[in-house]
Amino acid sequence: MADSEGTEGQPKKKSAMMMTIVGLAVLTLLGGGGGWVVGGMIAPNIKGAQQEEQAKEAKGAAEQKKEGEAGLPKISTEANNVVQLEPITSNLAYPSENWVRLEVALLFNGPPDVKLSEDIHQDILSYIRTVSLQQIEGPRGFEYLRDDIQERVDLRAQGRVSKIMFRTFVIE
Repeated sequence: MADSEGTEGQPKKKSAMMMTIVGLAVLTLLGGGGGWVVGGMIAPNIKGAQQEEQAKEAKGAAEQKKEGEAGLPKISTEANNVVQLEPITSNLAYPSENWVRLEVALLFNGPPDVKLSEDIHQDILSYIRTVSLQQIEGPRGFEYLRDDIQERVDLRAQGRVSKIMFRTFVIE
């Protein structure tokens, strides 16, 4: 009698375990199928948006090419006495793991001097390497940095550069 109860109990455990596995398999298939259906409904919209974006970029590039052929000047050309310096990327003095990327343009009083521009670029790079993060934090720190760089440019250029224009300033 004890043997018959034990054998009857085991098939019930196996059938409960089997029902759980089957239930999980069905739910997994339903979830996967539902995800596939929803993905199918969304994916065409994404592909359409990408195609529209590529078409707009191609149209914009064609318009820029036409404008370039028409002779419209860029913002920084020697014709308008503006020289954009190469981007300055350097680490700070403290903490040395922080980096600065700075793009600067110079407005000359007369015709631009390329040699002077390169000297100013190197001078700004040397100065940026001595600055700490605490010195340039916040708007007031940025103003101090701009004033210091303007002072260095004035000393180097001896009045030939009237203004320094910050194009980008990024601290990482």
